[in-house]
Amino acid sequence: MIQTQDNSTTKAIPEGQELDALKCMAKPSIAELCSDDGSSLLVFPHSFGEYGDKIGTEHVFFVNNENQLVTGNIMGFVGYNDTQVSIRSRFAQQQGDYFLHYMLQKVFAINLFDLKHDSDNESVFDFLIYLFPAFLKRALRQGIYKEYQTRNYNDANVRGRIDIQRHIRQNIPFAGKVAYSTREYAVDNHVTQLVRHTIEYIACHPYHGNILGNDDETKEAVGLINNATSSYNRNERNRIVNLNDRPISHPYFSEYRDLQRLCLQILRHEELKYGNDDNQIYGILFDGAWLWEEYLDTVLKPIGLIHPHNGTNNVGKLIFTDPRKVLAQPDFFIDGLVVFDAKYKRHKSLFDKEQREDRFQLLAYMHVFDANVSGLIVPVSLGESLFMEGDINGRGGKMLLVGMNVDQKCASFSDYVAIMETEEIRLRESIRSFVI
Repeated sequence: MIQTQDNSTTKAIPEGQELDALKCMAKPSIAELCSDDGSSLLVFPHSFGEYGDKIGTEHVFFVNNENQLVTGNIMGFVGYNDTQVSIRSRFAQQQGDYFLHYMLQKVFAINLFDLKHDSDNESVFDFLIYLFPAFLKRALRQGIYKEYQTRNYNDANVRGRIDIQRHIRQNIPFAGKVAYSTREYAVDNHVTQLVRHTIEYIACHPYHGNILGNDDETKEAVGLINNATSSYNRNERNRIVNLNDRPISHPYFSEYRDLQRLCLQILRHEELKYGNDDNQIYGILFDGAWLWEEYLDTVLKPIGLIHPHNGTNNVGKLIFTDPRKVLAQPDFFIDGLVVFDAKYKRHKSLFDKEQREDRFQLLAYMHVFDANVSGLIVPVSLGESLFMEGDINGRGGKMLLVGMNVDQKCASFSDYVAIMETEEIRLRESIRSFVI
């Protein structure tokens, strides 16, 4: 497996099958990769453009003229046949995967007790299982998936098409029963069966079985699927997996498409890890900027900051008095007080020339929201500045640079969690005095 970081360049890759595979992964845009019905690639955010980002037009990485791998803001894991690439955050030098795993824990509301995997491949598999409860709950908010199923009966309550051949075979001499078949709108189908097999698989996993009981909503969701799949048979797993090769196209049960894809990846994890997929790009990817922003929402919500992109894109403030709706939407704000933008990039100083666009953006937000304080919230590594402020000319006010140290020296993931919780308190306290 090739190990690299986001926004970095690797050493030159020798000519050969590995380089050819990397070029195959680099050529299509992310939207093109995901548009393939047979794609085994999960990307977050999965609704391209919903958050004002351009992730759909981006590429997982590039291969330059020197045959070097050049990455952008995309993190995670991607593979093509037996060539695999793991992309970690550049901000966490000490434990490259702890920062990414921790943000996933917070954003997807899961509880990771520790990372007990013994290989990078198993770490990739962790990502898939982490996401399952969130996908399951989101899908079930649309109700239990239903579809028409052909069911065969042999009784006296005829309510469908009589099956003559089966009737002759089963009911001669006649004993009051009739063989018939009918189309029924059923919850026990190939999709809910796939979800049930995934639940049973995770429940038996030595490290992650407890993830199905983290909260009441997850427990209820698991119970609903169990009750709906009375015909479950663990020996039919391969048949059920094969029945789900065709993605769901039902316009109402849209969330089940991603759940179906995730379940297939979990149940086919041996293929994911060892590259048995034939000429198919597979994996799980996260836009670092989106993940950082959603993580900060979990940190800043307790002090009242509004996050416009957490599912309600109509939240913000009109730029013009004209009734045409052109909204200003900083990442976080309290109208009349503060505006903040989350930036997943290095910011060593407020006063660097290369940061001019970020400064002008904050000044514009301050004007529209009538705020006295604005700021950038950035991840920093060990030894970098955690706080900086500057007084603004003209209308007055302050501009802040608030850093969060995500690069921690830790012996275990549980130690990292404890330190990050302290960092979150420090970050809130740095901002709290400006929002009171």
